[in-house]
Amino acid sequence: VSDASGCSMIALLHTGASKFPQNLLPRAREAVCSLLPTGVLKGYDSIVSRKLAAHSFGASMAAMSSFPPQRYHYFLVLDFEATCDKPQIHPQEIIEFPILKLNGRTMEIESTFHMYVQPVVHPQLTPFCTELTGIIQGMVDGQPSLQQVLERVDEWMAKEGLLDPSVKSIFVTCGDWDLKVMLPGQCQYLGLPVADYFKQWINLKKAYSFAMGSWPKNGLLDMNKGLNLQHIGRPHSGIGE
Repeated sequence: VSDASGCSMIALLHTGASKFPQNLLPRAREAVCSLLPTGVLKGYDSIVSRKLAAHSFGASMAAMSSFPPQRYHYFLVLDFEATCDKPQIHPQEIIEFPILKLNGRTMEIESTFHMYVQPVVHPQLTPFCTELTGIIQGMVDGQPSLQQVLERVDEWMAKEGLLDPSVKSIFVTCGDWDLKVMLPGQCQYLGLPVADYFKQWINLKKAYSFAMGSWPKNGLLDMNKGLNLQHIGRPHSGIGE
């Protein structure tokens, strides 16, 4: 996740149209359809072709602005950072909780949620964790607990209109770890409920592999390389990636 100036995960959502291999356009169209319900993208084929075959990023954005209505009004881009060490410590605890609210029609960032979280089982960050994530001890000391942060996430979701039943949103993650492993595992350990909106998400790795025909073993860096996109932000830094 990154700030409004742009980020690699959002660039991947834009598909890097100016660099996209022409022979992969049909598969890319299928990947787009896999994220959307049948019948929603009436006339999508020519629009997606123009978007992916555009000769500049500006042209791809122009195509996106005329994109037909999608299943989701908002994409919520999320990337946790957690306590870690070598060998791995258990349990891991979320220490950074960033979300970008991305408009599904304009692909523009409309709002950001970002908080650091104080770990309780292993309150002292390891040198390995700080080196990997850039998060120092002072960033988490005195910060809210995960329970408090989850309450604030819910308040933010409500303020942004994301809890309105008529508004369709979905989280986007680079892999399944964040919402399949990390959050439910820590909530179970702490005896906390997991909100329903955290129980479905789009795994960007799966969408990429379906479109490109190869699995990005190194995650975001491989996806950037495959689409000839420059990585923006610090790797392994939630809000910076």
